[in-house]
Amino acid sequence: MNRTLRIVAIAVIVFIVFLVVAPFLIPVDKFRPAIEEKASQALGRQVQVGSLSLSLITGSLSAENLSIGDDPKFSSSPFLTAKSLKVGVEILPLIFSKTLKVTDITIENPEVLLLHNAASQWNYSTLGGAAAKSQQAQAVKTSQSAAAPADLSVEKFTLKDGRITVGSTANQKRNTYDHLNAVAENFSMTSKFPVTVTAELPAGGKFKLDGTAGPIDQTDASLTSVDAKIEITSLDLASTGFLDPSAGLGGLLDLNANLVSQNGEAETKGNAKISKALFIAGGSSAGVPVTVDFATKYDLRKNAGVLEPSTLKIGSAAAHLNGTYETAGEATVVNIKLDAKDMPAKDLEAFLPALGIILPKGTSLQAGTLNADLNLAGPLSKLITTGDAGLFNGKLAGFDLGSKMSGIASLAGIKSGKDLEIEKLTTNLRMAPDGLKAENFVAVVPAVGNLSGAGTIDSKNNLDFKMAATLTSTLGDVGSPVSDVGGLFGKAKGGGGGCKSGTTVPFQIQGTTADPKFIPDVGGLAAGMFKSQLGCAAGLGASGAKDAGKAPADAVKGLGGLFKKKQP
Repeated sequence: MNRTLRIVAIAVIVFIVFLVVAPFLIPVDKFRPAIEEKASQALGRQVQVGSLSLSLITGSLSAENLSIGDDPKFSSSPFLTAKSLKVGVEILPLIFSKTLKVTDITIENPEVLLLHNAASQWNYSTLGGAAAKSQQAQAVKTSQSAAAPADLSVEKFTLKDGRITVGSTANQKRNTYDHLNAVAENFSMTSKFPVTVTAELPAGGKFKLDGTAGPIDQTDASLTSVDAKIEITSLDLASTGFLDPSAGLGGLLDLNANLVSQNGEAETKGNAKISKALFIAGGSSAGVPVTVDFATKYDLRKNAGVLEPSTLKIGSAAAHLNGTYETAGEATVVNIKLDAKDMPAKDLEAFLPALGIILPKGTSLQAGTLNADLNLAGPLSKLITTGDAGLFNGKLAGFDLGSKMSGIASLAGIKSGKDLEIEKLTTNLRMAPDGLKAENFVAVVPAVGNLSGAGTIDSKNNLDFKMAATLTSTLGDVGSPVSDVGGLFGKAKGGGGGCKSGTTVPFQIQGTTADPKFIPDVGGLAAGMFKSQLGCAAGLGASGAKDAGKAPADAVKGLGGLFKKKQP
C-alpha cells in the first residue's frame, strides 16, 4: 500500500515538474516568425508578435504584445494593438514533433482604429484578400498570376474586451466604443462562419450583431457577405459624434433589424424607436416615442442608398417615408419625402416640444387632424425640412383667445371662452437647426375670423409673427369698447354700430409658444379703420362725411384705450 502511494506521489511530482519545466525545454519562440509571416500574408498587413511562452495547463502560447499595421493610405499608426495574445495549440504535436497546429486565437484588450476617408472608404477594406494579393504579386513578379491569398483558419477567433475608435482622415475628432467582444467560430478567410459581436455604446447603449459572415471578399473586405440580426438599445444619438451637438438633435435609439449584405448591396429591414426625440435647438425632449418600420437598400460601392416606402408612427398617427441617402462625404446626406394624412392632433401633442413648440400652460390639443407634405434634405447634422402643413377642425382646450387678444376681441365683439376652435390652419414652413419659419400662415378661427401672416420661432422658442385678423363680427356693436371709437367716424343710419364685418386688424405675436403675447399694431389699425370708415361714411351723407373727417390722431387715441396702451 505504501509502495503504491509512493509511486502515485512520484508520478504527481514528475507531472508537476513536467508542467513547470517542459515549457522551458520547448523552444516555442522559434514559431514566432512563422506566425507573423502567415498572419501578415493572410491579412495583407505587417503583423508583429511579442516573445512567445507556453502554458501546458491552458494549452496555449502567449505573447505580451500584438500589432497589426494599417493601410498606409490611411494612417502610419497601427490598425490594431493588444497587450496580450493567446494562441491555442495542439500540445502533443508540439511536444513530440515540434509542429504548430493552431486551434484558436484570443486577442485580449485590443484597441482598433477605424478610419474612413473623404470617399467613405474604410481602412479595413484592404484587410485580407486585396492587400495580400498585392503583396504576393510583388513577390512573384515572374508568374503570370499571383496565387490565392494565404488562408487563416482557426476553430475559434476571439476579440475580448476591446475598444474601437472611429474617425475620419480629415478630422482629428474620434468616437470611442468600449467593451467590444467578438467571437467567430470555425473562422476562415475563405469560407462562411458564425459570428457574434457585442459592444457598449456611448452613454450606456448596447450593440449586438449575431449571424454569419464570409468568405472575406478578396477585393474589398467591406464587401464581405453578412447575414445577421442587429440589436441596438438606448443609443444616445447626441453622443455618437455623427450629429453636430450645436444642432440640438438628440434622442435614444432602439433598433431591431435584419441585415443581408452580398455582392456589394446591403438590405436592411426592421423597426427603430426614438425616445426623448429632439429635432431643433431650443426644443425639449418629446414625451412620446417615434417608431419607424423601415426597409433600405444600400450600394456599398457607391456609398448611396434608398429608403424604400416606410412608416413613421407617433401613437396612432402615421406618416409615410421614402427617399435617398448618401454617405460618400464626411456626413450622411439625405433627401427624404414625408407624407402625412389625417394624423390625430391629440396623439402629436406630446411630440411638439421636439420641434420647439410648447403649448401654453394648462392647454391641450383635444381634437383635429394634421396633414403634412414635407421634404427633409441635407446633412443629418444640419437637416432642413420644408413643405406644407395643415391642422383641420382643431380644438386647443384651455386657451382663452379672447383674454389673450383683449383689444382685438373688443373690436370684434368676441367674448372670452375657455377653448379655441380652429376650423383650418395652413402654412408653408421651413425648419432648420436654428429655428422654424412659417410663411403664408392662414387660420380660420370662427370666434375671430381669418388670421393671416408669417413669422418665426427661433432656437430659444421665441415668437416673432406679424399677423392680421380679418374680423367676422360687426365693428362697433353697441356695448363694446369700439363704440367709443365709432363716434370718431360717424354713425350708420338708424343708429347702428358702424361698418360691418371685414375690418382688418394688424397685430404681432411675440413671447414664446408657451406664453404668447398678442400685441396690436395701433398705427396700422388706425390707418386701416380710418380708410374703412371713410368708405362707410361715403354712403351716410354730408354729416357723416363731416364726422369721418376728424383728425386721425383722435382715432389713434381712442384705439389706444381699447388696448390699454397709453398714447403720447
